[in-house]
Amino acid sequence: MAAPTPRLLTLLSLLQTRRDWPGSTLAERLEVSHRTVRRDIERLREMGYRIQATMGPDGGYRLEAGTELPPLLFDDEQVVALAVALQSATASGAGIEEPSLRALTTIRQVMPSRLRHRLDALTFTTVPSRPGDEAQDPVSPDVLIALSAAVRAREVLRFDYRSPAPHADDDLLPPRRVEPQHLVTAQGRWYLVAWDLDRGEWRLFRADRITPRTPTGPRFTPREVPGGDVAAYVSARFKGSALIDRWPCSGEVVLSLPARDVLPFAGDGIVEDLGPTRCSLEIGSWSWVALAASLNRFDTDIEVVRPPELAQAFGVLAARNAATAGGGHHPVSADAKADPGSVA
Repeated sequence: MAAPTPRLLTLLSLLQTRRDWPGSTLAERLEVSHRTVRRDIERLREMGYRIQATMGPDGGYRLEAGTELPPLLFDDEQVVALAVALQSATASGAGIEEPSLRALTTIRQVMPSRLRHRLDALTFTTVPSRPGDEAQDPVSPDVLIALSAAVRAREVLRFDYRSPAPHADDDLLPPRRVEPQHLVTAQGRWYLVAWDLDRGEWRLFRADRITPRTPTGPRFTPREVPGGDVAAYVSARFKGSALIDRWPCSGEVVLSLPARDVLPFAGDGIVEDLGPTRCSLEIGSWSWVALAASLNRFDTDIEVVRPPELAQAFGVLAARNAATAGGGHHPVSADAKADPGSVA
């Protein structure tokens, strides 16, 4: 790491993550000599950072807490982390939406132009998380910024798209051509909402499978997502609906379990306490059979309140399971299915 400024930023970032750093560890992380680490420490001290030398077999350094804050320094990855954290806070439900936007504006004003442009390049929509949603399938910050930049510039985007199960002929597939409309984070993943020019339809593309190509194509006129609300549209697609943010199949049952045992596993369902050993649950899924199967996870007696299609789905599921247990095959009734839609 030969460039002094990026190395100083990395050194400062390391010092801020823990109290004590052995000098040998810092030299190894920065890929420089111990002498260079000492010189860099002196530069940070000259800039106002109070860094103490620590005693011990290895010797090391400690960044003091409680001192006046010198000018803020951020590297490229920290800028992306700030943009994601502060923009995502608007959907946290913690009442910090307005302070988060003010913090983002304040930090932006003190950044050099190069980092400010990088911060401005990343804009996205956050779909509120459901219980149990966790971050998964990380995406390169450069990919996120490239996708967001194409959305902001309204330029046709070409990219290679990795299939869920890679095939030998994937490299022979032509690149996708889309009009990128929105970058969205939902259910622990990043998605690009785009109009597919070759298929003539709206698609959701997982950002972790995208490898953008350059240059981008011609400018286009933005389209409005079905329904006009990108967050509602993405939520609806996850539920197998093209327009309305609700499950195609929804029903109500009574479970022979206390509400406290059902709540942690109800997802977006509605639980009502009916006494010490019973509760009702309103919940949905993309098909009646899928809904019946999901309710069996509670491993208890189930009383169907509504609708009749859900009770019939339990019959289909019972027949299928009996056939499976006996080694046979039972076809699924057509009226027990619903089209779950697709996410690319």
